[in-house]
Amino acid sequence: MVSMNKENIISYLKMCSNSTQLECIYACIVKNSYNQDCFMINQFVSACSIFNKMDYGIRAFTQMDHPNVFVYNAVIRACVCCSSPVQALRFYSKMLSVQVLPTSYTFSSVIKGCALVAHSRIGEAVNGHIWKFGFKSHVFVQTALIDFYSSVGRIFDARQVFDEMTERDVFAWTSMLSVHARAGDLVSAKKLFDEMPERNFASWNSLIDGYARIKDVESAEVLFSKMPQKDLISWTTMINCYSQNKLYQHALATFNDMTAHGIIPDEVTMATAISACAHLGALDIGKKIHRYIQKHSLKLDVYIGSSLIDMYAKCGSLDQSLAVFYKLPEKNLFCWNSVIEGLAVHGYANEALKMFNLMVKDGIKPNGVSFISVLSACTHAGLVKEGQRCLLSMIHDFHILPEIEHSGCMVDLLCKAGLLEDALQVIEEMRMEPNAVIWGALLGGCKLQKNLEIAMIAVDKLMILEPDNS
Repeated sequence: MVSMNKENIISYLKMCSNSTQLECIYACIVKNSYNQDCFMINQFVSACSIFNKMDYGIRAFTQMDHPNVFVYNAVIRACVCCSSPVQALRFYSKMLSVQVLPTSYTFSSVIKGCALVAHSRIGEAVNGHIWKFGFKSHVFVQTALIDFYSSVGRIFDARQVFDEMTERDVFAWTSMLSVHARAGDLVSAKKLFDEMPERNFASWNSLIDGYARIKDVESAEVLFSKMPQKDLISWTTMINCYSQNKLYQHALATFNDMTAHGIIPDEVTMATAISACAHLGALDIGKKIHRYIQKHSLKLDVYIGSSLIDMYAKCGSLDQSLAVFYKLPEKNLFCWNSVIEGLAVHGYANEALKMFNLMVKDGIKPNGVSFISVLSACTHAGLVKEGQRCLLSMIHDFHILPEIEHSGCMVDLLCKAGLLEDALQVIEEMRMEPNAVIWGALLGGCKLQKNLEIAMIAVDKLMILEPDNS
């Protein structure tokens, strides 16, 4: 690839499959003196965004003497796609400073960048530019503005943009419907849905998701049943709706219906279905789903992996849970938390602590859930010193403030060990008001140790918190 014409280089860009090839292609662009060709650099920058290699794209852009509006549009869009919205806004500012006039496509990307940084004032300034350059009537620019105002919580302004649109396509209608649905205003969302001249999958899915958010399962079911056709997102949204509302049997039945209709589930759908099995203790169904994943060669990613680890552990198959964990090519915090919790619940406290230490050694920073599992393991095994050391490490090494669950585990651990004064001290030093469960744990410890003095303190608190449960 030393001497080639423009058409050949463009063909190579379209066939490019990795970042190494991308770098070679740019070397070829420079070698053949196409590094000032606006069309060529436009294509190259777009290819860079596919591989999330914007450092290559920006390098090519900055070496141009006079990039035109299409190159600016490409680099702005690529920065937004690669989650670099601040960089995108800088290029937009530079574009204006060198007097390159923006197009409607410029604004659709710039507004998305404003939404990603969630900066209201910058968005307002860009809106002013839209009016100044005469793009206020462009449908996809106005649709992007609706999404922007929604992202900064300005629902009224989003609706005002929608109402003032002289022309609307299905995407504009769906965007506004989605804004109302996410805000919990299902009356306005349903009204828009009924008024839509045409609907797409996203329109139906947004409204179903809105009903799921406000726990109106019945309305979600009715809408789902009326869909003329359902895509993967439709099925997944309905499965999530059931799971979020603890209707796990319905979630699994819908999952089975989906596969019976020939829809191949993705990682999100699989993880939700596996999680439903965990809540139901449905080991056989969970194994069946696991076999389905293997049969269809679906990628065992961190989401499916952590769900399988959790499901097998909760269904009593700890060996299988550990087998999945060790086979995972990549492990995130959720995978580690699931296996630590599994070991803790099954009474393997020392193994849970070892796994926690391995996680930290592996460079994964624990969160509050990690420490709840470890403290729970210490409680089950009566490991007082380890539990105390763990709590201190949580606060001082990882800067995580104890929540009520952490304090509850610690009180339970100390009470079971007969250290009632220490347990009372933990309660008195809590950041939040202790609840009835914590005082109840202290009272239970007092009964075992026959400590009347501390028992009376716990009883007095419980009388205040639960006067009807005396």
